[in-house]
Formats: sequence, structure tokens, C-alpha cells
Amino acid sequence: MTSRLGKLTWLWLSILVVVLDQATKHYFEANFSLYQKVDVIPDYFAWTLAYNTGAAFSFLADHSGWQRWLFALIAMGVSVVLVVWLKRLKPGETCLAVALALVLGGALGNLYDRVMLGHVVDFILVHWQNRWYFPAFNIADSAITIGAVMLALDMFRSSKTGETVND
Repeated sequence: MTSRLGKLTWLWLSILVVVLDQATKHYFEANFSLYQKVDVIPDYFAWTLAYNTGAAFSFLADHSGWQRWLFALIAMGVSVVLVVWLKRLKPGETCLAVALALVLGGALGNLYDRVMLGHVVDFILVHWQNRWYFPAFNIADSAITIGAVMLALDMFRSSKTGETVND
């Protein structure tokens, strides 16, 4: 049974990411006004409520709305590919399964926002004094980033040895 399902049992991690992502987004929407900033670590880290109608770093956010459906379609396609990839993983590819599950959870969390709200809710603001601001992001974005870094590390580990590394 385990080999038939591949690493689909890691979908629980994707579900956890979606639940945490949506819960935090609902909290900030209920308790913050748009662009309200609350310093957590002055000059470095703050909570804020921001909406992103574009992709990463607000790419295409200034367009008329067609990008909402383009990014939703891309997220759905990527999600299907990730589920199929998870199913095809071998028993020793646990690190890769975790990475894929994180990316999938993040993609689904932001997909929900995009389809249901027309924008992605962001609330984490990293900055340096009042001079440099990293674009606001959320739990889903964090999961995608961590998963992507894990994917890259797995790829480099595998290419150095010339084979898949068993976990």
C-alpha cells in the first residue's frame, strides 16, 4: 500500500500549511486595517496588512485583473504536478516529499486567496529601519520558499553523488 501511494501521506503537511496560512490571514484581516504597521522588533520586523493582486514581489499587480486568473491557473497546474510527483516518489525520498508538500501547501493557500478574494493577503514585513523594505509576505509564501530551498539542496546533493540521496 505504501509503495502504491508513494509519499502522498505527506499531504498532511500541505494541509497544515493551508490551515495555518488561512488562520493567520483571517486573524490579520479581522484585527488590522490595510497597511497598518505594528512593530514587533523595531527597525527590523513588523506585522502589517497588505493585499497583493500580482505574483511574487507584486509582479503584474498594476494590471486590470486578468492576472488573477492566470496565476490561479498556474497554481492549479503546479499543484497537480506536485501531487503526481509526490505519488511517484520512492520510499527513501522523504526530504524531497517534505519540500514538495511545503510548496504545494503554500501554492494552495495563496490560490484560495486569489480565487476567493481576488488578491493574496500578506502580513509579515521585514525591513531595515525606514530605509529598506522587503515586500510583505505570508505563511504560504514562507512555505513555498522553504520548500524551494529544500528542492534546490536536494537537487545539488543528488547531482554531486550522481544518484538520489536516500533519507
